[in-house]
Amino acid sequence: MNKKRVCEILKSKEKYDVFYDNRPVWIQEIDGNNIAKIGFVDKVEERDVYLKDLYKQRKILGELAINDCKAKFASSGLGMVWAFLQPLLTLLVFWVVFQAGFKTAPISNVEFIVWFAPAYLIWMFFSEGLLQVTNSLVEYNYLIKKVNFKVNIIPPIKIVSSAIVHCGFILFIIFLNFVYGYGISIYALQVIYYFGCTCMLLLGMGWLFSALNVFVKDVYNVVAVFTQIGFWATPVFWNASEMDSNILLILKLNPMYYICEGYRETFIYKIWFWEHPAETVYFWAITVVLLIVGARTFDKLHKVFIDVL
Repeated sequence: MNKKRVCEILKSKEKYDVFYDNRPVWIQEIDGNNIAKIGFVDKVEERDVYLKDLYKQRKILGELAINDCKAKFASSGLGMVWAFLQPLLTLLVFWVVFQAGFKTAPISNVEFIVWFAPAYLIWMFFSEGLLQVTNSLVEYNYLIKKVNFKVNIIPPIKIVSSAIVHCGFILFIIFLNFVYGYGISIYALQVIYYFGCTCMLLLGMGWLFSALNVFVKDVYNVVAVFTQIGFWATPVFWNASEMDSNILLILKLNPMYYICEGYRETFIYKIWFWEHPAETVYFWAITVVLLIVGARTFDKLHKVFIDVL
């Protein structure tokens, strides 16, 4: 089966049962020669949700993620511009109110908007990505119903789709630093690390919440409330160095504390992530646990998705 036919099947709203030698199959990957590799459904292992699956199916994942980006704004005149417009307008409002209006003093020796933007934009990536990935199986239910393929790549579609947009905002942060005369340093390279941290955190939570949301639709609403509360429990709008030390210890339990501060350490404070090993070990311990719990939960429940959706 070639790549063109695979994409036609995946994008179609009609139901397709894919067979090879009269046996049902799922689409495994597209190799370097654009040939789709398949796996027999009756030989799928009991436990088949692994990170290596995402690598094997990276081409299909990329195709679907790009298509998802386009589909979000297909009916609007400005198209993908809307993905960047809302966060940038919010930053503009904060700049007008706090920097131009209230004349907020520089924080950590940088202008307010330069200090605020990195943490705000990575939080937007996380919060919007989490909401989208939680609802991903419900949104892509037609894929689950019409063709046999590994459904564990559906939640990552939303993560990759959101990540594509966030890469544009990373460039904006760099641009903002140059506009205000701060420039960037070699520390900016570790934005790749913190970006990867966010994706892995989203993946673990995404597998878990998307699977539960198939059976309990209130999960999406709970996650929405969680993201609203999380904004204020994360150092986006407040300076961690001015927080009471006892309260700060509690707030550091939030894994997004590590990432938001990490973005500021990358562009403003000039601190490498290995300079606070305890926080790094804690973050990855939480993330690995979420990946394991999320993968196992998804693996146990995915066989009955088609009966519920």
